[in-house]
Amino acid sequence: MLAHGNRVTVERVPLPSTLTPQQVLRRLSDQPWAFALCGSWGGGGAIVSSCPRRVGDPSTDDPFALLDQQPCLDPACASPAPGAVGGGWFGWLGYRLGARIERLPPGPPRPVPLPDFQLAYYDNVLRLDERGQWWFEALASAECAADLARRLSELRRLLAAPPPERPPFAPPPPFALSDHAAAAHVAAVAACRERTVAGEIYQANICLRLETTYASDVPSLFEAASDRIAPPFAAAFAAPGGGIVSLSPELFLRRSGRHVATAPIKGTIRRPSDPALAAATLKTLRDSPKDAAEHVMIVDLMRNDLGRVCAYGTVEAPRAAEIEPHPGLWHLVSTVSGRLHASATDGDLLRATFPPGSVTGAPKVQAMHVIAELEQTGRELYTGAIGFASPLAGLELSVAIRTLELSDGHLWLGAGGGIVADSDPGREFEEALLKARPIAAAIGARVCAGTARRPRRGVFALAGPVEHR
Repeated sequence: MLAHGNRVTVERVPLPSTLTPQQVLRRLSDQPWAFALCGSWGGGGAIVSSCPRRVGDPSTDDPFALLDQQPCLDPACASPAPGAVGGGWFGWLGYRLGARIERLPPGPPRPVPLPDFQLAYYDNVLRLDERGQWWFEALASAECAADLARRLSELRRLLAAPPPERPPFAPPPPFALSDHAAAAHVAAVAACRERTVAGEIYQANICLRLETTYASDVPSLFEAASDRIAPPFAAAFAAPGGGIVSLSPELFLRRSGRHVATAPIKGTIRRPSDPALAAATLKTLRDSPKDAAEHVMIVDLMRNDLGRVCAYGTVEAPRAAEIEPHPGLWHLVSTVSGRLHASATDGDLLRATFPPGSVTGAPKVQAMHVIAELEQTGRELYTGAIGFASPLAGLELSVAIRTLELSDGHLWLGAGGGIVADSDPGREFEEALLKARPIAAAIGARVCAGTARRPRRGVFALAGPVEHR
């Protein structure tokens, strides 16, 4: 069991191995609650583990309070190398946790309900640094010394073995959206736009859900996706009956010491493979007043959220957004930062900022009311957060977009966009499919959307079925 407040030291042992994080995850896949984080996490590299000391209970535990239940680092121990993680709470926080912070309506039906969160405390991890060196890292105490010695011996054997044979991967059937669901999404966007014109909200993020049936496992999905996409915040978490694979490009929160930062993405356009066409779409995004307005609103929202827990005058944001390239897309991104109050905890930080503003809207609470009224299916993990809280490495969470959710033979993928007063419902529908396309393609699947006919008060009709190969 995790003993909150106990003093621990940091152990760090190099392990020779040529295995990839995906191969290590497969080696651990028969152990409980295996996970892998790859990309920019903790400064770069990968974090992989299994067999946690404690698993949070979604029916009784407060997930935000769990993040504050950490051991204390012994001040006498030597400073670990930069990038060390040691252990901590790892997992994900579902979008529905927003209802534990604000009073919200119940929302639309949930086709395949997931727990509100998945969090587990790991006192040891395997850490791959940026130079390709694997390390066994642990938050050690006298009480767990024997367990950690056994764990190190086990993982040493695992990483020294030859790479495991990769099993054949069968891509899933196409991700589908019915004619009715496609038309309903376009109508929901049109209704949301009317609410912005009426002044009820400035912006709301309206999403759709693409689904298929599938019987694979999380390590297989993660390995297949990693062949095609290497985002900054790749993540895979296994769970009984399924799990999640996330290919998120977006940082929600990063806390190091008292410094905290968020990097919302708002503003997206297609990035063709042809360099000349890509340059043209980049210019279109840079010159778009609609995308600029969306972005400024969300940056201001995140400044306000951080301001609730940061020292006065420390919250800063750049005057102009940066444009980042991602698979098939250009994104507008800004980094907002601040310094936490001396008494503010990770739990306080999450209560002030969750769910991420870039996937809700502004004002946030009213936007979440609009989302609950207009969307056709309830969100699970999608548009929540994924990552870790560590007494050594701080807090790091991605925004749970570009994320595959797997449970009981169902596989689904959410996509959407921010709706403002001059949004075009048809283009917003296409943008949602555009965001879903590279994620589906990464696991060899297609996105097949039904015919979105013109809603009575809308402005858009597709000529026929939309299918992205």
